[in-house]
Amino acid sequence: MKTTLIFIHGMFQNAGSWDNWLKYFSNKGYQCIAESWPLHEGEPSELRNDIPPGLGDLRLDEVIDKFTAIVENATGDDRSIVLVGHSVGGLIVQSLLSKGYGNAGICISSVAPNKMLAFDWGFFRNSISIANPFKGDEPFLMTKQGFHQNFCNTMTRLQSDAAYEKTATHDSRNILRDCMMESGEIDLDNTNKQILFIAGEKDQIIPPELNKKNADAYHQGQASFEEFPNRGHFICNQPGWEEIVDSTFNWIEKFSVEVTL
Repeated sequence: MKTTLIFIHGMFQNAGSWDNWLKYFSNKGYQCIAESWPLHEGEPSELRNDIPPGLGDLRLDEVIDKFTAIVENATGDDRSIVLVGHSVGGLIVQSLLSKGYGNAGICISSVAPNKMLAFDWGFFRNSISIANPFKGDEPFLMTKQGFHQNFCNTMTRLQSDAAYEKTATHDSRNILRDCMMESGEIDLDNTNKQILFIAGEKDQIIPPELNKKNADAYHQGQASFEEFPNRGHFICNQPGWEEIVDSTFNWIEKFSVEVTL
């Protein structure tokens, strides 16, 4: 029986951002599960125009709890489960794996646990702007300009604006703040699952060196690392996304064979 894939999106996106990946893996016979974070359900354009009440109060633990329940409900048989996460979703994947959920993980442009930092201007610019303590619980409103600068910096403005209209949401500043607090603490020594880290060379939010630092923090041989040239933070859907999903598929197939041996 095929592996079950559970997809976890990051900030300023929702489950719709996985549509290309769901179609790809479903066509190959995989069972795929992709759900939105709390207060992220629906069409992104509607979520931008009518911000869900309480969005600014959303905390990382609430998101982790939702996906913990999703994984628990998906473990009713002997299928192996691979968790796939982008950005904060990658941090959630690592958190779930450390608690014994899932059989393997794929972390794409992942936020790093345990207060790991990168000495990169784009990383600090974005982190400070979003987590700004003077903004309280006011939601962070993603703009077309900000989306192009930070998510789609390797794409044309026309391509970026189209991606914004289709996928972008506003989000809670508290999610990122929590990533740097206790909710983002992970006992890496307690994780014995295989993990693939994927990075984009020109990512303005999570630079590749932070992804590599995250991978290197695990036991030797436990984490694999792959960097793709000329990719930004919108790596899962920018033109050429097929190369990313092909690489992911190959890793999952190899992992599945190793598990059954």
